[in-house]
Amino acid sequence: MEQVEVKGLRIAYERAGEGPPLVLLQGFVGDARSTWRRQIDDLSDEFTVVAWDVPGAGRSSDPPESFRLPDYADSLAGFVDTLGLGRVHLVGLSFGGALALEFYRRHRSTVMSLVLAGAYAGWVGSLPSEIAEKRLTQSLRASQLPPTEFMATMLPTMFSTAALNDELDEFAASLTEFHPAGFRAMARACAVDLRDVLPQVQVPTLLLYGDEDVRAPLSVGHALHAAIPNSKLVVMPGVGHVSSVEAAEQFNLEVRRFLRRLDDARGCRYSTQEQRGNHDH
Repeated sequence: MEQVEVKGLRIAYERAGEGPPLVLLQGFVGDARSTWRRQIDDLSDEFTVVAWDVPGAGRSSDPPESFRLPDYADSLAGFVDTLGLGRVHLVGLSFGGALALEFYRRHRSTVMSLVLAGAYAGWVGSLPSEIAEKRLTQSLRASQLPPTEFMATMLPTMFSTAALNDELDEFAASLTEFHPAGFRAMARACAVDLRDVLPQVQVPTLLLYGDEDVRAPLSVGHALHAAIPNSKLVVMPGVGHVSSVEAAEQFNLEVRRFLRRLDDARGCRYSTQEQRGNHDH
């Protein structure tokens, strides 16, 4: 794992491959490696895959507990800039999806496309108010638990009941290494309403939702799909919340297919412009 310093915070990250930059943003539990191992391994044949440990998780340092979503977005901008990635494809899971939307609001010229998996327009923007409130209260309470109890509390809502693979164990183990203060900051950052950003999104957007996701139910995916102009919704049958782990093969296939189509469309556009240019002369 590599590390950089951005605005006084140590940010740890994994980087692999060559090609267009694909930046992976984890949810508010786990870390980069346990969330994205299969994506780092599989997609690095075509892309420069970069997965950060969000400040307050994994090997990154804790931000102040006053950190909110705009602060995370600006940290991410500093991170992308420090690594010299230029314009990026952003893949955000859960909290990472909300972060991707806030990043788009604040730094849209840096974003080529969005992949939002099990994502929300913030808890307040996507869930009934009493559920959003209850989720924040439960998260803050969970942050006080010993590591194994924290894991036992959070893990059941992360996957479908049928989920079984080795990656689940790795993900479960990463939950026991949670940072209480960092987790609280992320939970508070989740409790926002980003619905005003959705109609502003002008880049191609892929929405990935498991139909057994109890944290970001399919109704949330449909709402984002209806509000984001150039979006495509893909439903993964029998899959829970952390789809990058539970259904890594399908997840990677959908991301690859989406990004290749963008590349093909861009190629067609350029060749049409060239033909027009040649014709004009």
